[in-house]
Amino acid sequence: MKTDVTFLLVDDLPENLLSLEALLHRDDLKLLKARSGDEALELLLKHDVALALIDVQMPGLNGFELAELMRGNERTKRVPIIFVTAGSHSAERRFQGYEAGAVDFIQKPIEPDILRSKAEIFAELYRQRRMIAEQRDRLEEQTQALKMADTRKNEFISVLGHELRNPLAALNGGLKLLARKPDAAKMEQIQSLMQQQMDHIVRLVDDLLDVSRITQGKISLVMSEFDLKEVITTSVEMTRQAIEEQDHAVSINVPEQPCTIIADKVRLTQCISNLLNNAAKYTPAGGQIKVVLESHTNAYRVSVADNGLGLTPEDSKSIFKMFEQVEKHRDHAHEGLGIGLALVKQLMALHGGDVSVSSRGPGLGSTFILELPILAERTL
Repeated sequence: MKTDVTFLLVDDLPENLLSLEALLHRDDLKLLKARSGDEALELLLKHDVALALIDVQMPGLNGFELAELMRGNERTKRVPIIFVTAGSHSAERRFQGYEAGAVDFIQKPIEPDILRSKAEIFAELYRQRRMIAEQRDRLEEQTQALKMADTRKNEFISVLGHELRNPLAALNGGLKLLARKPDAAKMEQIQSLMQQQMDHIVRLVDDLLDVSRITQGKISLVMSEFDLKEVITTSVEMTRQAIEEQDHAVSINVPEQPCTIIADKVRLTQCISNLLNNAAKYTPAGGQIKVVLESHTNAYRVSVADNGLGLTPEDSKSIFKMFEQVEKHRDHAHEGLGIGLALVKQLMALHGGDVSVSSRGPGLGSTFILELPILAERTL
């Protein structure tokens, strides 16, 4: 499909404008008409013009003067100009026209085929310039996106190094303490701390492997039929320690009737646990976390709401992107790589569902919502 282009026709005589319009009329060509130089300048400031056909002899601002004004304006200085003249001009006069910015002269009476041929050349040149400009803009966008991705990758590697170094240092210290053969009580305490650090490393590696599998399309869901309320109970228990460490109060609101769903039970537990961990992490001590399960006609909705740090509208749009972390929240993220929410997004997509977030603003808490389709038939 050809890009529509705009020509400007300038002549003080209405019959000449109508004649030019009739000769150039085409569905993909928009023709603007001006009966004076001043009117032409107004149109040029409002429209992106591919070619200006200007009558030389006009009262007031003549064609040459209009062209000179166009060349002095950043917006219009590159608009090609063809002068339309009723008489023959001396070489000096024609030179004046070219100096004013003309690319060509057309003598009256106008040869229709010549005019249309010249018009098509400038229309095609305009389309090519537009295409090149669009390609340049896309290339710039892609370059910026690559730069941003590279920055996020470097930040991610830095965070990964930090997150692995801390538990590894603790494990190394624990091994040195065990080598001194402490008493049984001390040994049990050291082993417990080492187990916590090892669990943390396993969680980090599992998240990384899950992201890699999903990205490569190698992850498969193990579908089964179960009550979604069971997953919520399990998820709360799995995150109980993180919640209690911050002295948060948790409320759970679920329907009395069974909420049967066909899905991957382990992956849904992973998603809801991730949201609960985030709520515990980014809510100041003594906060409130609410988990609500609602049954709708075609879907279940699981919401995890907190009264924590909240999000700006910009953060709400980007928080599910890979390696994306809210800058103002970094000090509160005691552990994690910033890939958890991206993983939730991808796992929900595999289930045919979605995850979204809403927040009234910084300091006003957040609500994460999982939407899961209710499957009418069991297709395992």
